[in-house]
Parts: sequence; C-alpha cells; structure tokens
Amino acid sequence: MRQVIVGLLLAVGINLLLVAPEWWMPYATFPHPWLAAEVLVIVGLLLLMPYRPARWLAGVLSVLVLVSVALALSDLGTGLALGRSMNLLIDLPLASSVEHLLRGAIGGPLAWLTLAATALAVIALMIGLTRGLQQMAPRHGGLPVRLLGLALVGMGLLLNHYRDAWPIGMAVDAPAVIRFSDQADRMLRTAREREAFASALAAPERSVERSMDRLAGRDVILAFIESYGVSMLRDPRYRPTGQQALANLAGSLESAGLSAVTTTLESPVQGGQSWLAHGSVLSGRWISNQIRYDLFLNASGPSLIRDFDEAGYETVALMPAITAPWPAGRQWGYDRIHDHARIDYAGPPLNWVTMPDQYTWHYFQTAVRESAREPLFAELALISSHAPWTPILPIVDWASLNDGSVFQRWADAGPSPGSVWSDGDRVRRHYARAVDYALRTAGEWAARDLGDGVLVLLGDHQPAPLVSGEDASREVPVHVITRDEELLQGFLEQGFQPGVLPPEQGIGTLADLRGYLLAVFDGGQENPASEPAPAMGSVAPSAH
Repeated sequence: MRQVIVGLLLAVGINLLLVAPEWWMPYATFPHPWLAAEVLVIVGLLLLMPYRPARWLAGVLSVLVLVSVALALSDLGTGLALGRSMNLLIDLPLASSVEHLLRGAIGGPLAWLTLAATALAVIALMIGLTRGLQQMAPRHGGLPVRLLGLALVGMGLLLNHYRDAWPIGMAVDAPAVIRFSDQADRMLRTAREREAFASALAAPERSVERSMDRLAGRDVILAFIESYGVSMLRDPRYRPTGQQALANLAGSLESAGLSAVTTTLESPVQGGQSWLAHGSVLSGRWISNQIRYDLFLNASGPSLIRDFDEAGYETVALMPAITAPWPAGRQWGYDRIHDHARIDYAGPPLNWVTMPDQYTWHYFQTAVRESAREPLFAELALISSHAPWTPILPIVDWASLNDGSVFQRWADAGPSPGSVWSDGDRVRRHYARAVDYALRTAGEWAARDLGDGVLVLLGDHQPAPLVSGEDASREVPVHVITRDEELLQGFLEQGFQPGVLPPEQGIGTLADLRGYLLAVFDGGQENPASEPAPAMGSVAPSAH
C-alpha cells in the first residue's frame, strides 16, 4: 500500500513538473493543461517492464523529464528576454551571457553562488526522481500489474494523439513531446537556412567602385542607441517621455542649424544580441542569428566598412561595452577599434554600463575624430540605455568631462538592479528615462560638435517583451542628421520623412539601410539586401 501511495505522489509531482511551465506560456491559459499524457506512459512502462530493465529505464526517464522542463523554462526565458523561442543550435553560446548579466545585477560572488546552488538543486532533483521511479517498478509484478502498465501506456499514447480534439484538449497536453519535437523542428529548419544563406553568400556580386562623392569628404557617424525602439513613441506608457525627448533633440539640432529626416526599420532581434542588428546594417543582409553572422564574416562579403574604405575613409569602431577580445571586429575590417580597454576613462562603471554615453561622445570627439587624418566613418555603440537602466545620470558640463573622473560622484548612485527589477512599473520608468538620457546626450553632442558631418542615429532593437509587451513591433527609429539639405533631400526621395518624428509606416528592415545610405552618399545602385527570413529560434510552438 505504501508503494502505491508513493507512486501516486511521484506521478503527481512529475505531472506538475511538466505542466507548470506551460501555464506561463503566451499561448496557454491557466489551468490548461492539467494532465501531461507522458506521465501515464512513464508509469505504464515501469509497471510493464521486468524489474532490472525498469530500474535502468528510470534513470533515462528522469533525465528526459528534466531536459523537457529545462527546454520549457528556456523557451520562457528567451521569450521574456528576446521575444522568441529557444533554439539549441544558435542559443547555446549565449549561456555565458546569463552569468554575465547575473553578475551585473547582483554581483559576482552572489551570482556564482546562485548558479552553483541551481546546479546542485538540479543534480539532487535528478537523483531523487531516479530513485523514486526505481521504487515505482514492482519487484514481482504479476499479470494484473503488467496489464495495468499496458493499459496506462496505451491510454497515454491515445491521449497524446488526440490531445487537440475536444474535449480532451481542454485538459490534456503532451509538454515533453511538444518540447522535443519543436526543438527538433527548429534545428532542422536552422540547418536548412544555414545552407541557403551560405549559398546566397557564395553567389558572385556585381563589383561597384565606391567614391562617396556626394559626401564631399564629410565624416559619417553611425550611432546605435541601445534598446531604442518605436515603443518609446507608440506605447502609451512611454509616449510622453519619448515625444519630449525627440522635441528636445529637435531643439538642439535647430539651435545648431542642423536638420533631420526619419524613418523606421525592422530590427532582426529584440531585447538583446545587438551585434546582429549592427551586422544587418553593415552588411545589407538580414542577420537574424549567430550562424548568419558568422557565415557572413567568414565570407568577407561587401559591407559599409569596406564601402567607405574603398572611398578613402578611415573606418573606426567605438565599442565601450566590449571588455573581452573581439575577433569579429578584425573580420569586419575596421582601421581602428576603440574597445573598453583602449578608451581612456577614469570614471566608475555603472552596473552593466561601462561608461555613460556623454563620455563616449566626448571621447569620440576628442580622441578619435579630432585626430583623424582622413574623412571618418565611425560606428558607435551607445550603452547608457542598456538594461538594467540604473543609475541614470544627469548631463554634466561638457567642458568638465576630461578623463571621466567627474563621474566618480555617481559610483554608487541610484537604486540597485535588484530593487529596480523587482517592480515592473519601476523597470519601465527607468527604461524610458534611460532612452531619454541617450537621446539628449546625442542631441547635445550633435549641436556642439557634428559640424558638417552626417550623423545616422538609430536604435538597435526594441527592449525585451517584459518592457515593450508581447506584441510590440520590432521597428526602430532611424534619424539622419546633417546641415546639408541636398543630402537630406536624397533620403526624402527614398521614403524618409522630414523631422525627428518617425512615420507610422516603416520602409523596410535594417538590412535595407546600407542600400539607402549608398544610394544617397554614393549615387550608385546597390545590390538589394536579402529578403528577410524568420529569425532562427522564433518558430512558434506546435498547436495545442
């Protein structure tokens, strides 16, 4: 009798492990499902098989159950952070980012302690689940036990087969089957897309000489504002702050005799992986995942960096968030790379943000632009609006920046990331304020120092769905700022709108921006960007 009670409790526990993550999925509604068909199959197999094989099978089943739960939780995590499902082929390299973000949020020792405790808990759960399943296997099962096992297996398979039929679908699902089958489908589609993209890169392209004559030697600055998406201007929660930020930007530009045109373009990512958005702009191709990114770099295809290099420009990357070796930067072909180690900054790091945007602009002007011997094409990554969006600094007197030590007074300012992220409304307020700061500093720098240059100021991606919402557009604003009205007229002919307020309807994706820039700056006909493909890993789960 005791074995029966233990077996029932264990079956209920396994069922809860499988169905609980489903309740949080965007397509599910609590309390559906409340029965996982796999539980009947697991119990039935242990009752049906001889004792020794059943004990061996218990270990395999416990691993499969826990892997299924891990896949479900990974889908939840990537959904909240990146707005898509997890794909093993492209997301395993991102595992180190979890530790990095955790360290930034709660500190190194506590982050490592949390990860170690999680690993120990998983090991303990696997051992306990295996032993529990082993006890479920009867030592001397007679014919009635075998028949019961056969009936349970058959019932579980039938419920799985008809899980979408009414009324079974109202209560029953097969979470483990769905997780494994969806993951296999994503991986197969990823492999096929990899072959198609590699073939597209291998196709010869028409050779075009770049002169950029229409720029007349003007510097071109491509500046990405982290997490700056159209939600800042369309979501009622952020619209007042976003519109005021753009009004301030317009005022700064007008005071310096600068003008702007604006559009929106769709980003290949959301919530993270900014380098894929950067890569899409630079390459003119839809770089929606790491496989495409690596394939493009290894193919050494045409890019904005090579376009400007051919036209006699000095190409520079200013990447304050790059704190480790960056071989991709060399593959892109920049003449100079200013990463965190090379940037002379004496101020404090601000949680994940290594330095405030105001200093990034200051360093670019004084240490990069003023020392350039040739016209400059520069890519800047502005990171003050990167999560966790605390602290948010005021703009200080630009003349006082020097080596950045002026920011030491804010070394411990602002609430901790943990306290901000424990309150959803507070997170959203901090997000809006951080983007506002990024836009204000960009506007003030342009008014002070852009001169006769051309600034392309754009977002890299929308923030995570937690901030922007599950159904938010992936479009980002793109502003082209200069005092040359003839250049701006070229962008208006491409579909941009005058001013800093973006239109309701965008004109393509970030992969199209290279073509727009070359059409105006160079006047040549650029090979069209590859057609946008579904982002790998974004395959929707099977119907339930």
